[in-house]
Amino acid sequence: MEVNDVVATILERETKSTIAAWLYRVNAEPDIITVRLNDEDRCFHLPNLFRDLVTRLRNPLPLGTRALTSDAADDHGCLRRVQGYTPAMLVEESRMLQVSIFQTLRDHLSTLDMSVVLADVMTIADEVDSQLAQSMASYMFEDRREADFIEV
Repeated sequence: MEVNDVVATILERETKSTIAAWLYRVNAEPDIITVRLNDEDRCFHLPNLFRDLVTRLRNPLPLGTRALTSDAADDHGCLRRVQGYTPAMLVEESRMLQVSIFQTLRDHLSTLDMSVVLADVMTIADEVDSQLAQSMASYMFEDRREADFIEV
């Protein structure tokens, strides 16, 4: 395994446990759990997000480069709007996801080469934020579509 592939491999292997850690955090957040969803519906978007993240780690873009468009992120924003989430809830979900991902990496610190892990952490933050921005854009677009429909 190449040195720059270690973080991607850890996240790929630990996707389910990282999602479980995220779900635990989300279920403890009073503002988010006001939207009643079963675990499957709450986590539905995460396997695709992890696939996108692993792909980005294995095929890095220069930091700050507009990440590839994610249909899953777009769908997530629209779905969360329909489910009753607020924009703040989307941001909080994303923050908790980053915390959960970084906790997974901390749990595997002994297998990581610190000389490359910082670049991967920056890539993770960039990709998660990019997907949040895409989700927010589709959330807001859905809002505009509803407003246009009401005005007609």
